[in-house]
Amino acid sequence: MSMIKAHHLAASYGHGDTALKVVKDVSFEVQKGETFGLVGESGCGKSTILGALAGRNKQWTGSIEIDGETIGQKRTRAQLAKQQLVFQDPFGSIHPRHTIGRTLLEPLEIHGKDRRQERIEKVLTDVGLPLNFRYRYPHQLSGGQRQRVAIARALILEPKILLLDEPTSALDVSIQAEILNLLKDLRQREQLTYILVSHDLAVVAHLCDRVAMMQSGGFVEIATRQQLLENTVEHAYTRILMDGSRGYVSERRNNKGEALPV
Repeated sequence: MSMIKAHHLAASYGHGDTALKVVKDVSFEVQKGETFGLVGESGCGKSTILGALAGRNKQWTGSIEIDGETIGQKRTRAQLAKQQLVFQDPFGSIHPRHTIGRTLLEPLEIHGKDRRQERIEKVLTDVGLPLNFRYRYPHQLSGGQRQRVAIARALILEPKILLLDEPTSALDVSIQAEILNLLKDLRQREQLTYILVSHDLAVVAHLCDRVAMMQSGGFVEIATRQQLLENTVEHAYTRILMDGSRGYVSERRNNKGEALPV
């Protein structure tokens, strides 16, 4: 069963002659429980696709279906609650003067949810944070803990889809694996569907079932995890991305500052 369908999706910023068309006629489907990745260089349109799906970017054309329902630029609260965003920078996406409890309470108030304290306690437990963290402020938490709060805030409305915009790139390498494993466990436990934007092919291969390679606003190839792991991708641009990713990892692991052979 398809959870997300996008056909001939295009999106832009600005109006009239100065409008910048960022996403140009992409089509894809994401099955229930699948993690679908979007990979490509900066500015190729990855986050713009997430914005269109989430309702943040209303300047799009084509068609979008979420859980079998066709959606438009204007949406009901129930439609918006079905897909929630997790942003790249957890410190920038959480109000610095609100306690964690207040941050988690706000979407419940907006959407008129009941059992609010019970929901806050459950979601903190789900992301592996102590219940007394509700009384803390963002600056009192580590980067990994703040990202767990951001994930909790996205989960508290019980969405069916999480839209993950570089969810580990602002974290230390040692913490990235913890967040990725958390996301993997949550997907299985809550039967969630993910769309993951990332520049790190190691992250993509760990979490994604299929990956769309983007260049200049369009898809050049949709590859499976197995194709990435076996290096059997077809498009030249995909191979360039893979070669660049392996080269980056090699240099990062060399403590003498010399590039290791790939």
